[in-house]
Amino acid sequence: MGARKHISAEKRKEARKNLYFAKLNGVPSSPRKMRYVVDMVRGMEVNRALGVLRFSKKQAAADVEKLLRSAIANWEAKNDRKAEDGELFITKVFVDEGVTMKRMRPAPQGRGYRIRKRSNHVTLFVDSKTNDEK
Repeated sequence: MGARKHISAEKRKEARKNLYFAKLNGVPSSPRKMRYVVDMVRGMEVNRALGVLRFSKKQAAADVEKLLRSAIANWEAKNDRKAEDGELFITKVFVDEGVTMKRMRPAPQGRGYRIRKRSNHVTLFVDSKTNDEK
């Protein structure tokens, strides 16, 4: 067995300094429903994405909009300035499966149907185009 290489916590922290992201954990909707919304805004400029999310009929769009605003605020906090129009883009966004709560529903003839209440975790990265090219 080969020894695993562990990245120290300091190096990991240093690597995250130039990443601008926000995470939303344990959203009580299925990952599949959330991915529909996330796919609509992937790669978009943030102001355009906020508009798309605002007028989307999907319930998950409200959660993603709030997450996007948080990611923009994180970018502004790390750079000590306001983001200009057309400067920030959604570089990466992905939806992971969260915990699944298992419930039972009574069924005919003494049986029980299993209900899976799924949840998800969303991670959204924003960055300016100039940083991508470097």
